[in-house]
Amino acid sequence: MEGTIHPAFAPVAELLGKHVRAAGRGGAAACVYHHGKPVVDIWVGDRNDDGAPWKRDTLAMSFSTTKGVISTLVHILVERGLLDLDAPVATYWPEFAQSGKGGITLADVLTHRAGLHIIPQAVGHADFMLDWEAMTRALAASPVAPLGKRSGYQALTFGWLVGEIIRRVTHKTVGEAIAYYVAEPLGIGDMFIGAKASERDRVATLFAAGASSHPSSTDGSASLPPKTRVAAVRTRVEGVLLHAGLRAFGIDKTAWSGALSPPGIRKLIASPAMLDVEIPAMNGVFSARGLARMYAMLAEGGSLDGTRLLSTESVDRAGKIRVHTRDAVLGFRMKWRLGYHLVGTLRGAIPGAFGHFGFGGSGAFADPRNHLAVAMTLNRVAGTPVGDLRMLQIAATAVDCANAAR
Repeated sequence: MEGTIHPAFAPVAELLGKHVRAAGRGGAAACVYHHGKPVVDIWVGDRNDDGAPWKRDTLAMSFSTTKGVISTLVHILVERGLLDLDAPVATYWPEFAQSGKGGITLADVLTHRAGLHIIPQAVGHADFMLDWEAMTRALAASPVAPLGKRSGYQALTFGWLVGEIIRRVTHKTVGEAIAYYVAEPLGIGDMFIGAKASERDRVATLFAAGASSHPSSTDGSASLPPKTRVAAVRTRVEGVLLHAGLRAFGIDKTAWSGALSPPGIRKLIASPAMLDVEIPAMNGVFSARGLARMYAMLAEGGSLDGTRLLSTESVDRAGKIRVHTRDAVLGFRMKWRLGYHLVGTLRGAIPGAFGHFGFGGSGAFADPRNHLAVAMTLNRVAGTPVGDLRMLQIAATAVDCANAAR
């Protein structure tokens, strides 16, 4: 393991190393800020199939962790008067008013209550997602699904819905806007949507947990090394629990697959084309360091190292719970904020904390009460659409360390 760590936060490093060793392949990085200062900045493991080591500047595609970054951008644009949370989306994107959507507000989109969680029927294959104009036209023309007071997790559509609003008011792509309004002011050099050719060599290869092509194994796990086999079994257990949860909460599997899994999505994720375009709900490419620094700004009330991007009132508003009911897609009470969700641990949610986790296990959050920001990136993907046990354990351990350091 490489990097730096404050002795009070050594358990975070021990846990990260344990997770990477248990996986048997791949690598990870973690970064923690406490009271506005970095106390953990570590990396360990392999970044590609050749066993090249994870480096200080290694980046990882972080799936839905991306949503927290573009939500932070939205709050900065609100602070600057470019957006109004209560304004109809059609104020900025007139074509969106089609099919009775004229009353849907920006706040509705950020809290997943727009009724647009299902990929439009016009999208016959995931490759359609590579065409920004085609996706935004399809969403603008789409009718909404009735949700009542519930939310419906916009797993994929969130990026185009929020992203098109950002593009309309900034006249920049989402990646350009993040660089201009978020990354550059905070001195973050590792925050991208997609990856330009100049950054591509820094991006870690994604490994599917338990992947194996050995012909003698019926489920792929028998041919794996013991540590990898344990990880594969854990991933399958998580999958079984997830599907059991779907049944227990009466979730419509059609809605689930329509929101999360259009035909061809797995092949697209594995394709280099995935990083050629902007899909702001899922293809953010980050370092743990960059994510933690952004969330440290939020944890410190909107200011970090003398740079203020948000007022304390804006941060409080961003982190206020807006949805208490079970999500129609995920089946859990996600306690949606304006673009963020609750921060879970194995001992329950952290009061007052907010952020966003992603498929594969990455995640990042701010805990203003403890002046704490935590981020993890990795390349051995596993778990559910909104994270897995690794991030829950890292979060709990970081909070324990922060409490012990008082």
